[in-house]
Amino acid sequence: MKIAFHGAARTVTGSKHLITLKNETQILLDCGLFQGMGRITDKLNGYFGFDAGKVTYMILSHAHIDHCGLLPRLVGEGFRGKIFCTSATMDLARILMMDSAKIQMQDAEYSNRHLRPGEKKEEPLYTDEDVIQAVSQMTIVEYENDFEIEPGIRLRFTDAGHILGSAAVHLTITEDGKQTKITFSGDVGRYGDLLLKSPQQFDQADYILMESTYGDSLHKDLDPIEDMLFEIINNTCNIKKGKVIIPAFSVGRTQELLYALNGLELKNKLPDVPYYVDSPLSTQATEILKNHPEVYNNGVKETLKVDHDVFAFKGLRFIESVEESKALNEDSRPCVIISASGMAEAGRVKHHIKNNIGDQKNTILMVGYCEPSSLGGRLMAGQKVVDIFHDDYEVKAEVRSIKSMSAHGDYEDLLNFLSGQNPDLVKQLFLVHGEYEVQQHFAARLKDHGFKNVVIPDYHQEFDLG
Repeated sequence: MKIAFHGAARTVTGSKHLITLKNETQILLDCGLFQGMGRITDKLNGYFGFDAGKVTYMILSHAHIDHCGLLPRLVGEGFRGKIFCTSATMDLARILMMDSAKIQMQDAEYSNRHLRPGEKKEEPLYTDEDVIQAVSQMTIVEYENDFEIEPGIRLRFTDAGHILGSAAVHLTITEDGKQTKITFSGDVGRYGDLLLKSPQQFDQADYILMESTYGDSLHKDLDPIEDMLFEIINNTCNIKKGKVIIPAFSVGRTQELLYALNGLELKNKLPDVPYYVDSPLSTQATEILKNHPEVYNNGVKETLKVDHDVFAFKGLRFIESVEESKALNEDSRPCVIISASGMAEAGRVKHHIKNNIGDQKNTILMVGYCEPSSLGGRLMAGQKVVDIFHDDYEVKAEVRSIKSMSAHGDYEDLLNFLSGQNPDLVKQLFLVHGEYEVQQHFAARLKDHGFKNVVIPDYHQEFDLG
């Protein structure tokens, strides 16, 4: 049995890990889009490193686009097997992949209208038809259900607490009478998340693929999230008379923000300004979350006893059309705009930042992980001038962050996730989905906790699992 790492290897995006059995059965764990990697992004997304048509099964940990975003291309290149995921993941992946296809088709159409003589026509990575085909190949496996994919291959999902539907993947593979247990963490959430249940413990594994996004960080903010939001919004909107622009992922982060703002209203502390969610995808994702109340933690269930809609409050408006979105930039009144994408690399939020970055009365509030070369990453690094749509903009707006809102666990959460494992019985622990320097720090910490064989795979590197 072998495993190869074709994405999220010494980086945090493009998750793809391929297990190949002795009988040539191939199991692909995730099939994510590379994002925010600068000029090489398109090249990385155009080459899998394996033959899509030879993949037998695909297992999807969750619906974030860096984990599911190349599934339609996998299908377009010949994959015809089943895709296993939770029901909530299927619901979310459908809208996220369709949105991705729409953006790619529009971008290709725009580029092709401006072709110079001799230039090659641009093609989208996939179309909406590829998305429809990918969704048709999905098979639902719910949490804690021992599911036999085929004789000798059993699958079990446990709740990873990262986003709605997110799962850690546990495979039990029997070859030549020998049983091997492989766990893929997917992305691990926070213990004590605002909305979701904490990550579940899992049975002993022989091999572990472990995410490491925040493997050298602790999400310790001095103040609760509600208090920090109140301070930033009140200072920006009521005192400086400016706007708060919040780049937020459509799935997970936007709903957490709405829940926290709703909490301020329940305490009569919500600043009286307009609040806009400027992302049709976020609107859809919020509705899907409402349809899956089984994922809520006890705190949310208690709030639901006094408030039937925990994602709605006075002054909130969901923006749909492009015209309405543009109008927000022409309106100088104080307000809060929550818009995708979370790394500020694409989407409507990039326009909002461009239009508001040059005024010191405004605030750009980052609430999640940003790949260092992305616009959000450059803003968080304190760059004084940033490139937006090929023009340089001086950063005069205040840049703030709430690190504790990350959907990724910090190193204490990651160690907690592994706490049910006997390190002596783990043959290898592979660190994926992290920046290399961060992974090196986390590897040292894991070794201090008894995990002897910690490996940081390189892009396309293959290992023999015996």
